[in-house]
Amino acid sequence: MSLAYVGLGSNLDNPVAQVRQALGELGRLPLSDMVNASSLYATPPLGPQDQPDFINAVAALETSLSPLALLDQLQALEQRHRRQRRRHWGPRTLDLDLLLYDQLALDSPRLKLPHLHMHARAFVLVPLYELAPGLSFHQRPLGDWLAELDSAPIHRLTDADVTPTATI
Repeated sequence: MSLAYVGLGSNLDNPVAQVRQALGELGRLPLSDMVNASSLYATPPLGPQDQPDFINAVAALETSLSPLALLDQLQALEQRHRRQRRRHWGPRTLDLDLLLYDQLALDSPRLKLPHLHMHARAFVLVPLYELAPGLSFHQRPLGDWLAELDSAPIHRLTDADVTPTATI
């Protein structure tokens, strides 16, 4: 079994519910088990600012799927959530990014591991750090990468923030 980390994000159609549902579905992927998930975080959009804030999280999966087979499963899950790719960094019902797969370095046309931009995204590193504070990638501890970023706009959701009907 390999250990993979998946970033989740949503800012459309009740994003809290989208991310929660996707976390449940990740735990049911073939040849995979979800072993842990971070808290949910509210974050401003990375790209165009004329869209709602995102809800983000990171999940840890143990999987026997290859990296590309796991990517196929993640993209199929996005499609079941009606993901549409209309605008780069635009709004979406669900975005799933394969961040890390063991310590594998991969540079293929479909998949780059570690995820190409994860070192510069606090909305990825903060929940990842919650799950695996001792993790390293690109020969640097996760905490070192995180220390270089502004994580102030990221808000960890509490139970009071997250109700069954919360749309944030």
